Amino acid sequence: MIKSIRVFLAALLISVQAIADDPIKINLSLVFTENELLTQELIKVADKIRERSEGSVDIKVFPGGQLPVYKDNLEQVVNGADWIAVEDLTYAGDYVPDFAALAGPMLYNSYDEYVAMMDTDLVADLTAQLEEKGIKILNADYMFGFRHMITNKDIKSPADLEGLKIRVPKSQLFISTLQAMGASPTALPFPETYAGVQQGVVDGLEGSILTMYGTKIYEVAKVMSLTKHFLGTVGIYISPKVWDKLSAEQQQIVMEEIEAGAESNNANLVKLDEEYIGKLEEQGVTFVESDTAAFNELTAPVYGEFPDWSEGIHGTIMQELEKIRASN
Repeated sequence: MIKSIRVFLAALLISVQAIADDPIKINLSLVFTENELLTQELIKVADKIRERSEGSVDIKVFPGGQLPVYKDNLEQVVNGADWIAVEDLTYAGDYVPDFAALAGPMLYNSYDEYVAMMDTDLVADLTAQLEEKGIKILNADYMFGFRHMITNKDIKSPADLEGLKIRVPKSQLFISTLQAMGASPTALPFPETYAGVQQGVVDGLEGSILTMYGTKIYEVAKVMSLTKHFLGTVGIYISPKVWDKLSAEQQQIVMEEIEAGAESNNANLVKLDEEYIGKLEEQGVTFVESDTAAFNELTAPVYGEFPDWSEGIHGTIMQELEKIRASN
């Protein structure tokens, strides 16, 4: 009898130990392709977390939309799946609307301003509200560049953009912004954009320096006008329930590596912007300075077109930015 009890207890101990040793496996989904900077940085982050946690936290990165992305990506998090979603702030805005305003037009003059904004009390309050909705933001400092106009015409002022058909994502924020800037926004799937410009379906698109080079759009559109109308950023989201599965030590490792990844990503982004400007110029691309103040004035009313956003949210964000600019 005693021997049987000992055997049972030994088996139970082995079973408990096996459960304790079983790694926490989490899928990370993003739309960016494997060769893009942001994806490469997150793959390095996942590798470092796996190494430092001795395999107890196993994050597998699925780039290029292999798993659900966009709205469906955040829904996986809200549903409590073992999942990390990487999406821009407008998707967090589906749950806490003012997050989308932080991704609104003509806000940031530099990458540093955006990072400083993410460290404000305003964003801390929105982050707490989002967690109550079942979404924890691990980090929102990752960027992939300012978005500019990519056409075959200099866009120095709003008058130059008037009537041009510009490809945009199927997003009301993008559509409203481009309309306010004077363009004729045309929603088109991104894979169709190259042919669309080539065949005259659209007169151009809006996108980042890295996008222009990586997609070879420069073969059909030779002018980048530096409007800085949007800054491309993403948040890293996880379910609080999944987060609570991690020990305090595991949580610290994850946060440290994701933060280090953001710093590395943004430092490399600055370098790649400069490098790709040179490469694009070699391909015959012309870079044009745009009247951002004029576009800023035109796009300010866009913030009043979204009834779910707080009244005066544009002014609130600009006040925070003025504090940030005054401190530099």
